[in-house]
Amino acid sequence: MPINPDAAGSVGEPSEVSWTSKQSLLYALGVGAGVADPTGFELEFTTENSDGIAQRALPTMGVVLGGGRTPDFGSFNPVFLLHAEQEITCHREIPAEGTGTATGKVGDIYDKGKAALVYLETDVVGADGEPLWSTRSGLFLGGEGGWGGDRGPSNDWAAPDRDADHVVSYATRSDQALLYRLSGDRNPLHSDPTFAAAAGFDMPILHGLCTYGFTGRALLHAVCGSDPARFGSMGGRFKSPVMPGEVLDVHAWEVDDATVLFQTRVGDRVVFDAGVMTRLA
Repeated sequence: MPINPDAAGSVGEPSEVSWTSKQSLLYALGVGAGVADPTGFELEFTTENSDGIAQRALPTMGVVLGGGRTPDFGSFNPVFLLHAEQEITCHREIPAEGTGTATGKVGDIYDKGKAALVYLETDVVGADGEPLWSTRSGLFLGGEGGWGGDRGPSNDWAAPDRDADHVVSYATRSDQALLYRLSGDRNPLHSDPTFAAAAGFDMPILHGLCTYGFTGRALLHAVCGSDPARFGSMGGRFKSPVMPGEVLDVHAWEVDDATVLFQTRVGDRVVFDAGVMTRLA
């Protein structure tokens, strides 16, 4: 069956999610933590037993922990699936290890004519029953539109007409995708040259969520004082693929005490666009 627009709003059965100290360390390394100063800066994210330093998790790690049983919303050809958007909201700091309960939901489903845009949402509560984090992913499904449904709202995001308040540059490693995939995404598009060539790329590309994680690190340090407890939410749109080894430049504009607009670029090419972050006092 094709995409079922009536599935919007359906909620799945809750399921348990858990993560370990090792997973938090591996995720941090996968998004570049510790490269600039392996024995100093970011030790709280890259080690669990350094003297006087308590391990902490990077706020964007919630996007890879999964959990939640997503209700059925129809079928589609995965070859034409694009991860279009990603957002995470941290209701409080994510601990370096823990357990929780995740509930998946099908959000809005929009008809883009030649494609469908489907939002999948997950809410995670901790063992104490209090909210931990929420995620929202936008999936662009080619060939699944055309039923005459709502096209969805337009996005009027625009970068401020001034230089960014912060520009943070991180070089990705040539083997970045091989390291990042150990956090869970084993899609061969990011590791197998033959598969990547069949998809039209000269080499395996970097995971979009790896670019997202690098961007989150940049914002954490630039506008949150490197404190995960101040990281409120972060969302935007994937614009262009990144090749391992390229340099990511994160441009951030502080709009007010709570809101930061951002854009991630490789040179003049925008790779993550329409970024909006909220930070806590």
